[in-house]
Amino acid sequence: MSVRKRTWKTATGEAKEAWVVDYADQGGKRRLKTFKKKKEADAYYSKTRVEIGQGVHVADSASATIAEAADLWLQSCSGLERATVTAYKQHVDIHIVPLMGREKLSQLSAPRIRAFEDRLRQDHSAAMVKKIISSLGALVGDAQECGLVARNVVRDLRSRRKKGKEKQAERRQKGKLKIGVDIPTRDEIRAIVENHKGRWRPIILTAIFTGLRASELRGLRWCDVDLDKRELHVRQRADRYNEIGKPKSESGERSVPFPPIVANTLKEWKLACPHGDLVFPTGAGTVETHSNIVKRGLAPAGVAAGVVDDAGKAKYTGLHSLRHFYASWCINRKADGGLELPLKTVQSRLGHSTLAMTADTYGHLFPRGDDRDELEAAERGLLG
Repeated sequence: MSVRKRTWKTATGEAKEAWVVDYADQGGKRRLKTFKKKKEADAYYSKTRVEIGQGVHVADSASATIAEAADLWLQSCSGLERATVTAYKQHVDIHIVPLMGREKLSQLSAPRIRAFEDRLRQDHSAAMVKKIISSLGALVGDAQECGLVARNVVRDLRSRRKKGKEKQAERRQKGKLKIGVDIPTRDEIRAIVENHKGRWRPIILTAIFTGLRASELRGLRWCDVDLDKRELHVRQRADRYNEIGKPKSESGERSVPFPPIVANTLKEWKLACPHGDLVFPTGAGTVETHSNIVKRGLAPAGVAAGVVDDAGKAKYTGLHSLRHFYASWCINRKADGGLELPLKTVQSRLGHSTLAMTADTYGHLFPRGDDRDELEAAERGLLG
């Protein structure tokens, strides 16, 4: 393995020079790589020597393009949920391939990834940029497993960053969930419960008092509802394409108790419910769409209860607002009409994968004692 200088003359007699890295890869095949500057050749020589020693080197000529690697990655994702695969394909087709699809995997660098991120930020939110970069990292990681590239520069770059600061920036951008803005107040929920009638009442009440995700409500079966014990079991969900599958995570499979108002409403609804396994189906017994529940159920319920914005439209336009309310109800003190449950229990009820997720999302809602009284008592105990 060596670095040597090459000189020649063009047809017009002009003198030219370049630096060539001449080496044999781990398979014994001779490779040549040409550079304009010696420092570039030396850097490549040092990097390649280490990669060959580790048995992971991939020459540029043997490396795939990002577009080719993307095709292989999407094929490997065939066992994932349809919605997930669709999102990955959109990231590839709309963002990754148009901007860098022709580039070789072996030529990816930290500055190139940073330039790609900066380009995305011009047109997309920080959350979307994070998703696209995550897909790019998964793409390169899959290529690394296939032996098409020596290292995953995308993940190397992210691991060097201060993730704590990134998360803090994301939280600052999103802000904390606010009662009366993101989370319905107790009075608003009371008004919805008292004024809402009809076929959508059972699913709205179940959402309020169990905190199930929309997908879990749409996939709920009668065999998973115990009306005598007043408890339901989350064992499946319906995705955006109305296809039934497993819950989002292992912790998504859980048991959730519900109060008498839900039990009584579901008993009545069971007599009128269209035939089939699902608790909240369409009139034909198939999976109900999320948009129908919101447009025909939640929004009219809000308007009927007077829970509206300045324009007279429904104030809360997503079922997740009811999930947020359930979380706050679990957290609030009993004196304030809540359940006052420990954080770990709240995590279990919501089906969060980690305790940190619950704490980060709802921690600010937990009741605090009166700091002044506590400080005064502590002062007396210390100083007498």
